[in-house]
Amino acid sequence: MQSRPTFPEIAALPRLPPLSRLALLLDLDGTLLELAPVPSAVRVPHGLPDLLRRLATRLDGALALISGRSIEEVDALFPGLGIAVAGEHGAVLRRAPGLPLERPNLPEIPPDWRESVRTLAAAHPGVLLEEKPHGFVLHFRQAEASATALFAALEKLVAGPRTGFALVPAIMAWELRPACVDKGIAVHHLLQRPPYVGRIPLFVGDDVTDDDGIRAARELGGFGFQVGSTFGTVPRVRSWLLTLAEAGEHGSAGAPCVGL
Repeated sequence: MQSRPTFPEIAALPRLPPLSRLALLLDLDGTLLELAPVPSAVRVPHGLPDLLRRLATRLDGALALISGRSIEEVDALFPGLGIAVAGEHGAVLRRAPGLPLERPNLPEIPPDWRESVRTLAAAHPGVLLEEKPHGFVLHFRQAEASATALFAALEKLVAGPRTGFALVPAIMAWELRPACVDKGIAVHHLLQRPPYVGRIPLFVGDDVTDDDGIRAARELGGFGFQVGSTFGTVPRVRSWLLTLAEAGEHGSAGAPCVGL
């Protein structure tokens, strides 16, 4: 009897348009990079930066990373990459290297909220607090038993008189961020200007927070793929991107390869 595979088979992808018509929008953690116990422990595989540069060239620059991380963190992981980045789920956008950061008028986290959350994290060993300029994330990957208590405390926080923030589930984490920010909005902003304008968006992500980006890409007539249901693993996403980079202009980019 054959044993079952330890990961899902890659789902059949639709035949994609030529790269000259695509805009490729990629999540980072869990999509291009394997998740780590803490965000600072992620590893950028050898060859990934060069692969992204090749793709950006093939796409005439219509490639962007849309991450929950800050733009500064993305730059530290990919120094000198030279592509557009939307950080903090679209709270900050840099359309190209050297251009000023675009920041919508967002509400600020009240200082007493930050103190409350720091105290909350300290009270649950193993919980990691990731602070961001416009929000924060409580990671409980190493303290799963604390998940319910953390959610209850954060829900009580945002249920108070101060509005404008949303509590969002993520993989082994709870995130509090401005309610007017999500990756779908970032997709819409990017598609309004060159080199993305007029192109068909293709968004790839792995988390609940990526569903907005997937939905936006589809609403704009494009494609949205979830890593787990479409590719199965992060290395298979990278392998598919290699196929995309090497595809002929009129060849099919809808058949992902495996093995990287």
